[in-house]
Amino acid sequence: MTRPDGRTPDQLRPMSFQRDFTEMSAGSVLVTVGRTRVLCTASIDEDVPRWMKGSGKGWVTAEYSMLPGSSPERVDREAAKGKQSGRTVEIQRLIGRSLRVACDMRALGERQVVVDCDVLQADGGTRTASICGGFLALHDALTRLVQSGAIKENPLHSYVAAISVGVCNGVPVLDLPYVEDSTAEVDMN
Repeated sequence: MTRPDGRTPDQLRPMSFQRDFTEMSAGSVLVTVGRTRVLCTASIDEDVPRWMKGSGKGWVTAEYSMLPGSSPERVDREAAKGKQSGRTVEIQRLIGRSLRVACDMRALGERQVVVDCDVLQADGGTRTASICGGFLALHDALTRLVQSGAIKENPLHSYVAAISVGVCNGVPVLDLPYVEDSTAEVDMN
């Protein structure tokens, strides 16, 4: 089977990570997977959510958004609507949970890391690109916390990556672009 972009069923799209893409965040990565581009930044907040105060533990959370020009048809900014869609909430939870599983919250101390994933261009795999880029941004932010002396050891105890798989025309395929994802019989991350 030849796929629309010429890849074999088990072939990934070209992937790259440009670290320190921005200067203001503790960690930032521009991740490119095929034609999909996501900017992931990690910011340190020296406070935790109210429900965690006094626990001695930190927290890692994620926010996700698609910029208006990220797809062929303009995507409305959810802030203008006053609430996030169920899709956005689901994606934010997936990214946050994926990143938290790799982190020792006690070693983080009572601080929060917010990982923002902003889709600049969407051609399938925005969730998985966000997890990969978000992890690298988190890694770099936590490394800088250790280097500054704010914490003694890096709270990350494992690595996280993600990829999509699906079934198109009865054939299992890896790393679906939008044209496959939108017509797949089955897809998952």
